Order: sequence, then structure tokens, then C-alpha cells
Amino acid sequence: MSELTQELMDGHELAPTAPVRPEAPTFAELGARRETVEALTAAGITRAFAIQEYALPIALRGTDLIGQAPTGTGKTLGFGIPLLERVFAPSEGGDGQPQALVVVPTRELGIQVAKDLQAAGSTRGVRVLPIYGGVAYEPQIEALRKGVEILVGTPGRLLDLAKQKHLRLDRVHALVLDEADRMLDLGFLDDVEKILAMLPEDRQTMLFSATMPDPIVALSRRFLRRPVTIHAGHTAETGPSPQTKQLAYRTHSMNKVEIVARILQAEGRGLTMIFTRTKRAADRVAEDLDFRGFAVAAVHGDLGQGARERALRAFRAGKIDTLVATDVAARGIDVSGVTHVINYDCPEDQDTYTHRIGRTGRAGATGVAVTFVDWDDMPRWRIIDKTLGLDMAEPPETYHTSPHIYTDLGISTEVTGTLPTAERTRAGLSAEVEEDLGGRSRRGDARGSRRGEGRGRERRGSRGGEAAAASTTDAPTDAAEDGEERSPRRRRRRRAGEVVAGEPTAVISAEGGTELAAAIAAEGTASPKPRRRRRRRGGGGSGAGTPAEATAD
Repeated sequence: MSELTQELMDGHELAPTAPVRPEAPTFAELGARRETVEALTAAGITRAFAIQEYALPIALRGTDLIGQAPTGTGKTLGFGIPLLERVFAPSEGGDGQPQALVVVPTRELGIQVAKDLQAAGSTRGVRVLPIYGGVAYEPQIEALRKGVEILVGTPGRLLDLAKQKHLRLDRVHALVLDEADRMLDLGFLDDVEKILAMLPEDRQTMLFSATMPDPIVALSRRFLRRPVTIHAGHTAETGPSPQTKQLAYRTHSMNKVEIVARILQAEGRGLTMIFTRTKRAADRVAEDLDFRGFAVAAVHGDLGQGARERALRAFRAGKIDTLVATDVAARGIDVSGVTHVINYDCPEDQDTYTHRIGRTGRAGATGVAVTFVDWDDMPRWRIIDKTLGLDMAEPPETYHTSPHIYTDLGISTEVTGTLPTAERTRAGLSAEVEEDLGGRSRRGDARGSRRGEGRGRERRGSRGGEAAAASTTDAPTDAAEDGEERSPRRRRRRRAGEVVAGEPTAVISAEGGTELAAAIAAEGTASPKPRRRRRRRGGGGSGAGTPAEATAD
């Protein structure tokens, strides 16, 4: 196993999120090989969820498959076990070239799927590598050189590595497209088709999607051969999980944080996810809750991969218990123990609503989903309510003083909008170290994960804003920072195409003082010759004039 893969897999346990039906078949009865059954048994998994029960007998035969099921119903093992059956581990003759490929829409989903597959194939030593953007290329390239059996990747990074000749896909004989509708939403469908064109035609293809819009149906008709379609679990068409208690309140934007602060003190609340429409709103809500004493972090697209993974690790480990996220950033986040989901901003449509509140009530577990509906959101909310049959077309007007919110959610009437000091027992985001993954820094890194570190840096020099900004990113380190006094840099001026010697620029010393360089004459540098000004007479010819005074730039 590569160092990169090992680093991602350390500390992960493939544990079920909820009890399964006692009459459900075991994985051995469904045809999984002995080594895989042993790995699952060691993780406490012996019986299959519904999607696994339906998918395994079909997929293990090598038949193409379309599975309509959302994240959280156990579909990872539904396609993961057949993939493990079709690959050869290094001890079984594998040559290190990828034999199976899982294409996912987001980094978080890719990491989660890779962890689950790695755990299920651990007894055989099957190597699984997640490939995604936002981090340095070198560790992933090195892991590919060492060899891998199953590749889990996002479309952009897969194409980049293939174009750079670091990745070969001509040995892949099993392909999975996971959350295909999310890839459509994110505009990845063209990239997916390019990846499919690189694969051998003689392969097994499995496609999983919560919804089946027309472009996904067209994709399946083009690239799948006589697929078998299965439906399992709740989908965006059938509605959210019946195990999730759904509540909607008509709230004012200025009062939302007060209500959230009280929901976070509800009896029996575990991990909580809060969804906002924009990145700025996610930052603002996280900052407000942090000020009130809650262990919280924000996750959105402006954060670098290191900062996002830091927040997710802290969330999974319980160092924080509240995660504020945008829809794109939350796709693929699979964390067990989420008891409450709060739609801080009303979802755009019924699919977004279903995907959001699907983070709780997973695989049979119970959960609570609260949606805030502003007055301007009512037309949109009525469409969502009618489509999903929620019977909440007119949410009650609600403030943090409304009695019904306390009875609906099991909140004590004595709580306030601030978490008492005695209950602030979680370590917080600062207890989780951010790793330098070598990716490009983004706007959110300095603000979200290293807030305040860059505020004390003043712009260098007295030049305009553009030049000062350029100096902070492109110029060498100042002498005051590296402790060495730099030699004066002479400015060279051009006159009529000729280079003329000029004065040395100011020097920033290690002590921070400003010194002017020695005079040009003292250094023996020839002064520029005075330029003779030619004066025009009567607008026509010109005559010789007196020497003009030398002027400085």
C-alpha cells in the first residue's frame, strides 16, 4: 500500500451506520469470497442492506448495472464487493496497473469510497488509491508508480494524470460511475465521456444515481450493455427517509442564528450539519456560532483541500460537533452519527432538499431535519412541499421565543443563545492539525483555517496597490524577515533607447531602518550628461538651447 493511501486509511473503521434487518442475507450467502467476508466480519458487518442484497447477485455475474439509490443506503459495498472480486491483488498476480475504476463527483466522496474499499479488501492486500484535485500531483504520481489495483478519482484529476502519461486506463475491466446526477450538476459529464473513451470496450460498467435525468439516461444507453436496473432505498422521487423527522419554520433572517443556537442545545443532539446557500453565509454562520461557544467549522469551495479535510477529520473525531457547509462541498460527505440537519437557507429544489436532509436518517437510523423558510422563499418551498408530499405548505411563523420550537425539538426553556461554559467540552477545530497537501492556496485558507495570521502584514513600499500586492507574492523575502541586509539595487533609466545610470534605491536593513545609498559621485559613477533642450522658433525650425536641468524619475 502506498504512503498516501495508508495516510488516508489510518484510523478508519468500516462500521455500519445502523442495524440491518435480522432476516437479511449474509454476504457469504450472496456470493462474496471468503477473504472479503472475513474483512467485513472484522468490521462488524455480516448482513446486507437492501441495495447490496439486490445488486450483488447481478453485479457478481459481470452484468452491467444501473442502481438508483442515494448516498447512505450502503451502495458503496453494493458495487465495491464485485470490484474486489474482479481484481487480482499483488500476491495473486496483479502487475500494479489499475484494474478497476470508480469515478466520483467530489473529493470527499472519493476519499470515503476509497476508505471503504480499502477496508473490505484489507485481508487480500488490495491497493486502493483516491485521486482528486486540490492537492499536489507528486504523491499521487508516486503512488501510481508503486502500483494500485482499484482507482477512485474525480474526473478532472483523472484526465490530467492521463494526459501527462502518468495514468494508464487500458487495463480497467470494471467501471463504476457513482452519483452520476451530481456529476451532471457539476458539469463533469463531458469529462466522464472522455474517460470512458480511454477504457476498453470489453468491461463491466455500473452506474449509480439518486435521480435519472435525461442526460444520465442517454449516457447509460451509450456506454452500458443491456444493463439491469434496480431501485433501493428512498430517492429524490420517493422522498427522504421515513426515519427522519422533518420540520419547517417560517423565520426571519435576523433571527435564524438565535434559533440555531437553541436547536444545538436540544436533548439528544449529536453531530449536526447546517446548510447554507453561499460560501459567505457559511463563514458568517460558523463565526457567529463559534462566538457563542459552539464547536463548529465551515466547509466550502473557497477552502483548500487541507483545510477541508482538517474540518472533516475534526467532525468525524468529535472534536467539533457542528459543520456548516454549502451544497457542493457537502456532496459525498458520509459521516455516521449525524442526528440533526438544519437548512439555514431554503433549498433551491426538491432534489437539493432530499440530498441535504439525507445526511441524517441514513441506513435505518433516525434523525431530525429542520428547514428555515424566509418569506421570499415561500413560492419555492410550496413547490418542494407539493412535489415530495411533505404536508408542510404553510410553515408556522417562528422566532427563538416561540413555544412550539422548544416542544418540537426537545429543547429546555431555560437555554439561551450562548452555550454555557461548563458544556464547552469539545476540543474544537484548533485541536486538529491542518496538513500541507501541496495544493494551491485559496481565499478561504487564510481566513478559515489560519484566521488572523495574514492581517498584520502591511503592504511593502509606498507604491500603488497593484505594485504592493505584486510585491507580497512575487518579490523575494524582505531583509527584515530573513535577517540579512540586501545590497542596494540600482535603478536603470532609459532615454531615447539608451540605458543611463541612475541612483540606487532605498535599502531596508535588518533593523528596519531606511538608508539612502551613497552619492553617485562618491561611488565613482558617472553622472548622466545634461540634455540640451531644443526650442522651436515660430513653430517651424528649431534652434540650439541652453542645457536643461537634470530631472529625477
